[in-house]
Amino acid sequence: MNKKIVVFLPITLILALVPPADAQQAKKVPRIGFLSGVFPSSISARVEAFRQGLRELGYVEEKNIVIEWRYGEEKLDRLPALAAELVRLKVDVIVTGASPPTRSAKQATSTIPIVMAFDDDPVGSGFVVSLARPGGNITGLSALSPEISGKQLELLKEIAPKLSHVAVFGNATQPGSPQGRSTSPQMRSGFSFNT
Repeated sequence: MNKKIVVFLPITLILALVPPADAQQAKKVPRIGFLSGVFPSSISARVEAFRQGLRELGYVEEKNIVIEWRYGEEKLDRLPALAAELVRLKVDVIVTGASPPTRSAKQATSTIPIVMAFDDDPVGSGFVVSLARPGGNITGLSALSPEISGKQLELLKEIAPKLSHVAVFGNATQPGSPQGRSTSPQMRSGFSFNT
């Protein structure tokens, strides 16, 4: 499936829920709050893809939509203040790209919809109750797929039949990390194949 469609579908649905303005009032322009913990230059390609996806859906920045860009610039302690600022600006939706900005947005609001562009394990991070029924005001994409970890190893073994050991590096304290995924016998046995 096209990644742009998957990322922008939740945003489009949320923007469609913005009530239309009365004919006598100036038309309300939807506002997206974009919250990131990194420097703008480090995600410039993703930002351009985000803008392009919005254009493909008929939203043109500064014409019929406003995007409030906020970057922590690797200073994660700035994220709570940036999230609070987006809430004060009364954005219609907040888009985040990783766990730290999502956490800050969640702490700043329980009413403004938050769309995670990516999170390893939103359940383990405490952002949603479950993937099937997230509850609350957070939705988005997850890369968590423990149910296919064993299958991935089986496919790797088919591709490289002489393979006898596989190592996966990660951070055991990070939700969704490989060390936390022990759903298959291959995973529980330390990623080793006996050949």
